[in-house]
Amino acid sequence: MAKINDYYQKKQLMEKLAAELEKLEKDQALKSELEFENKVRDLMKEYDKSPKDVLQILSAIDPSIAGAKAETATGTRAKRPLKTYKNPHTGEMVKTRGGNHKTLNEWREKYGKEAVQSWQQD
Repeated sequence: MAKINDYYQKKQLMEKLAAELEKLEKDQALKSELEFENKVRDLMKEYDKSPKDVLQILSAIDPSIAGAKAETATGTRAKRPLKTYKNPHTGEMVKTRGGNHKTLNEWREKYGKEAVQSWQQD
């Protein structure tokens, strides 16, 4: 009986979604947006441009859109700051941009996390 209940629930959900989709398709604002999107895609094909090219052009026109969208699209981010730690017991120095350094982890096991953190140089 569980399968038949699942079937009817999904059928009702499909009918509900179909009604919502039909309502959206009649919405003039959506029609306008879809028409604009199609025209932009046609222009991109006509001039052989990618979405990335279009974003670069738009960011030249309006620099405020370049910051957030362009950087996240390329997947780059700022480097972590370089941190230097000096072991007062051995005089050994370690420079790292991340906290998962082999030598630092060994020091943390031997001397404790707080002690090693206090060895950070500025």
